[in-house]
Amino acid sequence: MPNATRWGSDMPGPKLPDAFAEFEHFAEKWCLATEPERWETRLNTPMPEIHAFYEAFSPRFEEAIDYCDKFPLDDLPDDVLNLLHLVYSMIMVSMAVEVFGTQKPADSADAVIDRVSAPVP
Repeated sequence: MPNATRWGSDMPGPKLPDAFAEFEHFAEKWCLATEPERWETRLNTPMPEIHAFYEAFSPRFEEAIDYCDKFPLDDLPDDVLNLLHLVYSMIMVSMAVEVFGTQKPADSADAVIDRVSAPVP
């Protein structure tokens, strides 16, 4: 069923491809275009919420990458670009879950990410 039909004309459409609709409730928070946005969101999200995202998305993480790989990077449809941003967020939160056990690494003082350029997309 096409997204416009599924959601109706007066409702905002889904951010993700239909094949990943089960993650739509994570999209608003985690489909972030820049690394500093993802970092800031990780730092300000409680660990139970980070764990919920991690546990839900990690089983389909590689499938999401494979799905994104079907499209040229310089011409991704919006829903696929959002899925790629979700993948990038998963990478960011995986460090919190798998390595640090907290949103902010210990002994990191006031760690920030200041990129002068970023990979595209």
